[in-house]
Amino acid sequence: MVTLIYAHRGASKLAPENTMPAFDLAYQAGADGIETDVQLTKDSVPVLIHDENVRRTTNGTGFVQDYTYGEIKKLDAGSWFSSKFSDTPIVTLEEFLGWVQDKSMVLNIELKNNVIDYKNMERIVYDLLQAHQLLDQTVVSSFNPDSMKRMKEIDPKVATAFLTSQKLPDLLGYLRRLQVDGLHAKYRLLNKKLAENCMQQNLALRSYTVNRPAQMKKCFKLKCEGIFTDVPHLAKEYRELYQ
Repeated sequence: MVTLIYAHRGASKLAPENTMPAFDLAYQAGADGIETDVQLTKDSVPVLIHDENVRRTTNGTGFVQDYTYGEIKKLDAGSWFSSKFSDTPIVTLEEFLGWVQDKSMVLNIELKNNVIDYKNMERIVYDLLQAHQLLDQTVVSSFNPDSMKRMKEIDPKVATAFLTSQKLPDLLGYLRRLQVDGLHAKYRLLNKKLAENCMQQNLALRSYTVNRPAQMKKCFKLKCEGIFTDVPHLAKEYRELYQ
């Protein structure tokens, strides 16, 4: 099995995370897929941004949920990274899916609803994926277990994955009860036993955020289904070496 390389928030070491330049660079680097984060605006438009607050990655302040789509589109989401990217806007999920549509890439849409449990987020995201005919190549993930249950209630066929950075007791039993299809584990939780257990339970094991060659090598060796990396161009080189 070849481990898939997901560009984490796009090629986020080379361009501002979760923006079109980062997605373009990931595509040019030959990443198998893209991982991105969804929050909802005040008027329930899904936009791609990691933090609940816009402060870190834009020239604005305050929470995503307090901006309308019209307001959030005016923010500069590139200058914090480099002046070369000044005036790069925040991308909507709809724009991103339109861009992906003609590309043979897999997607991981992470619902950022573990801090703010946005109303109807699962349905809004599901409907857009369906409209763009991208459900078959998408995994929907979250740190919020209730969100993963809600997604399965909408459509049991949607591929879901539970995200964790914690060592949970009886993790496999917990995942079975959640009825998710995969586990997205922080790299330090990875070990041979976890990989074997996931394989036996038919759970897709993916790991984040895998940027160092030694980490990549371990993931390839354990036959992880996927890795999330900020440097997809390097991950491709190491995959050719180690897999």
